[in-house]
Amino acid sequence: MTALLIAFLALAGYTLAFGAACHALLHKRDSQAALAWVAFIVLVPYVGTVAYLLVGVSRVDSHAAQLLSSAAEAQEQADTLLDRRLPPPAPLIPPGEAAPPEQTVARVGRALTGRDPLGGNELVLLRNGEEAYPAMLAAINEAASHVYLSTYMFKGGLTGKAFADALERAAGRGVDVRLLVDGLGGSLYSWDKPWRRLGEAGVQVRRFLPPSLFPPDFSINLRTHRKVLVCDGLVGFTGGMNIGDHHLAGLPGKHQVQDIHFRCAGPVAVLLQEAFLMDWAFVTRRQTVPPMVTPVPQGKSYCRLVFDGLGRGRDDIHELLCGVIGGARERVAVMTPYFLPPRELSSALVSAALRGVDVRLILPAVNNLPYVHRASRHMQPGLIRKGVRIFFQPSPFAHTKLLLVDDYYALIGSANLDPRSLFLNFELNMEVFDPAFCSAMYDYFSEVLSRSAEATPDYYARRHLPRRLLDAAFWLFSPYL
Repeated sequence: MTALLIAFLALAGYTLAFGAACHALLHKRDSQAALAWVAFIVLVPYVGTVAYLLVGVSRVDSHAAQLLSSAAEAQEQADTLLDRRLPPPAPLIPPGEAAPPEQTVARVGRALTGRDPLGGNELVLLRNGEEAYPAMLAAINEAASHVYLSTYMFKGGLTGKAFADALERAAGRGVDVRLLVDGLGGSLYSWDKPWRRLGEAGVQVRRFLPPSLFPPDFSINLRTHRKVLVCDGLVGFTGGMNIGDHHLAGLPGKHQVQDIHFRCAGPVAVLLQEAFLMDWAFVTRRQTVPPMVTPVPQGKSYCRLVFDGLGRGRDDIHELLCGVIGGARERVAVMTPYFLPPRELSSALVSAALRGVDVRLILPAVNNLPYVHRASRHMQPGLIRKGVRIFFQPSPFAHTKLLLVDDYYALIGSANLDPRSLFLNFELNMEVFDPAFCSAMYDYFSEVLSRSAEATPDYYARRHLPRRLLDAAFWLFSPYL
């Protein structure tokens, strides 16, 4: 009887492994990822099969597609109402004039999103939590109608308490306050979770797909990395910052983080509101009719939101990055905390450099994820040999995400240049067409560059063989980091 049971379990295990391997072959879009999964499943059938079922991209992609389909249906009427209130987009250039480079680059986002940039926006750069948090808290305290906040992390400490208190006060004065916290990031990074008490204070709190045993849901890769705050549909905030003391770069400690965030006023604030409500519908499965807000022009920036996330059947931010870098004529400036670009994005950077475009990339000298840092370091010499210049920004760890192309285009938001952001997470980026804004961002980039050290071929050649082998070993797993 025991031998029969063992034979049955072995047959069942190998049958599941065969099915998992076939699923990976049919549904993986990257041949290297498919080969790695199939090899893992064949060599270690039981462990490989379980791992694939837990974190396999195709499985969570299917799950996301089902959820997005229901959310899209619930939000369709709300989006129609929103589109009726938004002013028709003005052209980036007057009719009849020759199309400048920015008009050509703008076509990439238009093809991916189906929308033109909206003008009349004012964007203000906020450096670190010292500038961003007071502005965000002031907006919450001044809100009269609604406050929508979405974040990956909501840590404890002084910052978390300040935001929790502000949200509680807003709900107490009758404001519609909604908080969306990632189901993993909101719980994993802090023992103290001040957002948990807000439900009792009248705040509508939801977690974005928290992993659970009952009912079983192990979609640990299905995370929202978006950072959005909108108050009354008039002012919004987005960028790379979570809620936590670690973004107060001036505080002592080895875990502090440098980052940037943006205050956004004008019609783009309504678009950020729409983005939040789409995620809210995703999580709650209920339609929310957007509050009636009449966008008021505030500045000269043209802005457009670009979303990314599983279940959409496409990778908009990745394709956008490749497209706009491919349209660069003079210079490309990039800042990212995690640099593990897919082959297409690496090729876009190299092609720009080979065309004579000045391509500069600023990475953190010290990374909070050492394995990502090592994997990235393995691929950097190849880029440098082709003309891409790489610089390392000194501590504290830099979490900044920024792309600048020539003198007219900026891309800001939540996405990193790694497979997790570009192919797994729910991300939100904003395109900005405005020479004045880009000039200010180049000033910021140049200031950071002046404090950074350039990586040279000698820097990599001096690394001992064991370290280079370790870098290469981590690089093998870059699609999963």
